[in-house]
Amino acid sequence: MPHYTRGFDTDVAFAHLCKRDRKLGAWLRKLEVIPADPRWRKPFDPVDALARAILYQQLSGKAAATIVGRVETAIASDRFHCDTLARIDDATLRGCGVSGNKMLALRDLARREEAGEIPTLRQMGRMDDDAIVAALVPIRGIGRWTVEMMLMFRLGRPDVLPIDDLGVRKGAQVVDKLAAMPTPKELAVRGECWGPYRSYASVYLWRIADAASAAKAPIKAPTKRSQD
Repeated sequence: MPHYTRGFDTDVAFAHLCKRDRKLGAWLRKLEVIPADPRWRKPFDPVDALARAILYQQLSGKAAATIVGRVETAIASDRFHCDTLARIDDATLRGCGVSGNKMLALRDLARREEAGEIPTLRQMGRMDDDAIVAALVPIRGIGRWTVEMMLMFRLGRPDVLPIDDLGVRKGAQVVDKLAAMPTPKELAVRGECWGPYRSYASVYLWRIADAASAAKAPIKAPTKRSQD
């Protein structure tokens, strides 16, 4: 059974992308070099990370952080899992500012953890990307994009291309000077040459999209991702 290491050599990835894609490479050389993510080497609890991703959905970072802090206080813990979430009833959870749909998603996550359906970090180390996606998307409130963010930013998987992400599509539009953003299918085809470092290409495409937006509106802050 293969073991998947967390992280990759960003220098090798940078050189590969510059060699394989002249247009993207020109942008890479203009932008600040993006180093390896320190989170690749840090242990984390997948259930806790998924719970936080649920709470952050469709909210500004500040608003979500406030709600997360209230829930942490209510459960007397800074870690979300089935045991700590059991300490809070639905009414109290709603009183913390958690929507009805997110409350149901957290309950489903906790139920699945208790049933042993959520792979641990150790187990994920022996699962390929598609297997992790297949294991996690059945959870209420967890879509493919959320799992892709975990794969990229927490697990350090090198070859993830979130084709539905608007920021990545916008970055590709800027690189290729297109009149409109490429469709997810078009982006998947366009990104074939970036493999096996499509994750690193995606991070740069976000940076390129932010740079293009900043040129039009300098006060706009960089876009936060669910695992930031």
